[in-house]
Amino acid sequence: MKKISGGVCAAKGFKANGVHCGIRKNKDKLDLALITCDTPCAAAGVYTKNKVKGAPLTVTKTNISDGIAQAVICNSGNANTCNADGIEKAQMMCDLVQKHTSIKASDVIVASTGVIGEVLNMQPISDGMQGLVNGLSTDGSPNAAKAIMTTDRVMKEIAYSFELDGKECHIGGIAKGSGMINPNMATLLCFVTTDVNISSEMLDLALGKVVKDTLNMVCIDGDTSTNDMLTILSSSLAGNEKITDKGKGFNEFCKCLKKILTYLAKEIAKDGEGATKLLECKVVKAKNIKSAKSIAQSVISSSLVKAAMFASDANWGRILCAIGYTDEKFDVSKIDVDLKSRVGMIRVCENGAGVPFDESVATKILSEDEVSIIVTCNCGGAKATAWGCDLTYEYVRINADYRT
Repeated sequence: MKKISGGVCAAKGFKANGVHCGIRKNKDKLDLALITCDTPCAAAGVYTKNKVKGAPLTVTKTNISDGIAQAVICNSGNANTCNADGIEKAQMMCDLVQKHTSIKASDVIVASTGVIGEVLNMQPISDGMQGLVNGLSTDGSPNAAKAIMTTDRVMKEIAYSFELDGKECHIGGIAKGSGMINPNMATLLCFVTTDVNISSEMLDLALGKVVKDTLNMVCIDGDTSTNDMLTILSSSLAGNEKITDKGKGFNEFCKCLKKILTYLAKEIAKDGEGATKLLECKVVKAKNIKSAKSIAQSVISSSLVKAAMFASDANWGRILCAIGYTDEKFDVSKIDVDLKSRVGMIRVCENGAGVPFDESVATKILSEDEVSIIVTCNCGGAKATAWGCDLTYEYVRINADYRT
């Protein structure tokens, strides 16, 4: 696998663009994104588990129920959620894509992100569509990535190339996510494109498999969004032998897709609202995968652990506490905890109890912008990793002022 440029336009057949149409008051903020493909694509998606769902999710689920899509349209600044006319407005966005591109409205993925409960004004979207379509290009991924951002500080974009059957294949993705993120799929908005020749059934299987170990292992604040969506489109233009069942080709595709989604997961965690550092919890030697994941997610989701990491405080008791309130069965007397960053590693707990350690060394380790919490269960061979960030004063300020 090779990291390449291009984002969602790295795969053959795709173009993208993003513009400011006027949904957001700040004219420097892009707020409308479009991704299109030259040909109908195999499509798959995963969505939030929140029982309150944005209208765009309902429309998207219907549109890709046949496993086919050809475009993605997404606005930021308004979530189009909990509105009486939400479904109608989401459908109107699909209709606008058809009007300006001739792509069937029923083949459009639609997404929205922003404030919940505010009526979506369609006029700016309608007025901005022609300019959005006119600017579509194979260099347009960065603009699309910027247009889906809300409180994100940085654009999130990635692409890789790899070989299947002697053919060069590509997978690329963009994502937004900074707050209201909890490990309960999908935790964000993420759009992935590929030119791998693969059936929609296998695309759906691959996405469901890979997301469990990547984007579903991220927690910023414990809030599962109403508008979470991850979709993938395949133009099938790479020329490889079509993937229709499990095998070497499917495994290679999953391997590259995992590379893409792991990168985006870590970027989202690192860019958490108000965050100063990326936190990673690695659980090793657990009795099974379920237990490893549960423990990793519990630690990375703990507000007290996050706050301690913000202060660079090796308060390992909070880590043990977070492990203790999972539903998993384990022997606490076997658990070890190490703290690690690029400047070193220090053990703070062994066999479920504290061990003497140099607080100044621990503080130095935790003062880095990327910190790992390593939990060794010593009761099996399973492992899992979850990602998050520290909890800061700035997080409260951002979310206190978010709507007003």
